[in-house]
Amino acid sequence: MLRYIDLFCGIGGFRYAIKDALGKLGLTGECVFSSDIDKYAQDSYEANFGERPSGDITAISATDIPDFDILLGGFPCQAFSICGLMKGFEDTTKGTLFFDIARILKEKQPQAFVLENVKNLIGHNKGATLATILDILRNELGYCVDYHLLNALDFGLPQKRERVVIVGARKPFKISWKFDITNKKTLEDILETNVDKKHYASADIVAKRKKKHTSPYNPGIWHENKSGNISSYPYSCALRAGASYNYLLVNGERRLTPREMLRLQGFPEEFKIVVSDAQTRKQAGNALPVTMLSAVIEQFLKEIL
Repeated sequence: MLRYIDLFCGIGGFRYAIKDALGKLGLTGECVFSSDIDKYAQDSYEANFGERPSGDITAISATDIPDFDILLGGFPCQAFSICGLMKGFEDTTKGTLFFDIARILKEKQPQAFVLENVKNLIGHNKGATLATILDILRNELGYCVDYHLLNALDFGLPQKRERVVIVGARKPFKISWKFDITNKKTLEDILETNVDKKHYASADIVAKRKKKHTSPYNPGIWHENKSGNISSYPYSCALRAGASYNYLLVNGERRLTPREMLRLQGFPEEFKIVVSDAQTRKQAGNALPVTMLSAVIEQFLKEIL
């Protein structure tokens, strides 16, 4: 039985990913702790997993967390301070949420971790932020660490969503970052039929859009930027927590439904939607691509178990 914790858990993307990976490997697992500060994410997580995540991780002592084997975390990335006395991670990461991952790893000494973050982490502060994270994980906490930039498009999800995945283990490992993906989904697999009229733009707006742009893709996702310029693709641009509803347009006619957004992130059909459309769109935009992380975790566990 592999015990894991789910930090910054959102609506459970990491949990679905590890459950899927463990199932493919014929292994069993148990989530012994989860945490997220957002009340509505807690509502969704509880409805789907039967337990309510703890709240603000910055207020939770590592000693109060049960022992576990693997830490999972899609941590938000705020600016890091690379100046100061450089006395270690308490100096360089205090005030960032990575600090909470580091202090929990230090206290609990788990076997491994899998972290996920935005593409911009690689170039943030001219690479100094990522260098600090890797230095803490390797040299202060004693983990063997690797990382890679991955795109959900390459894992059978019709969404261009690039994310950095960082994996670490107590013992040396080698991960190829090459994946054999089957059962790839297209937009046609994702899009709903009989969509409620509330998701459609007005006839005037649709006419204006179609006058400005002719798409070679049907179905296609039209991307309208702040300047009003329109481009289209046979996949979705990355969902965003705040703006996806207005800037991603199915065939230039309507916005994505909450269920479609969840499908674009690889969430299963049985995922229960228990909050408002607006909150579900936010949650989907903040979520991680389940299919992508499942493939990474499966390959990683093969190397370290």
